Amino acid sequence: MFGNKISHAHNVSKRRWNINLQRVRAVVLGATKRMRVCTSCIRNGKVQKAA
Repeated sequence: MFGNKISHAHNVSKRRWNINLQRVRAVVLGATKRMRVCTSCIRNGKVQKAA
């Protein structure tokens, strides 16, 4: 996501909101794999974490 950073003096410069990525051990095709996954995917159950 992109937007503007606005200072107190209303100076405008470009900024971006990055995704919140976490390193997790997830189950992929029956095998455990270490990957970087966004927190919304973990919360919504799109990624099955390894036990």
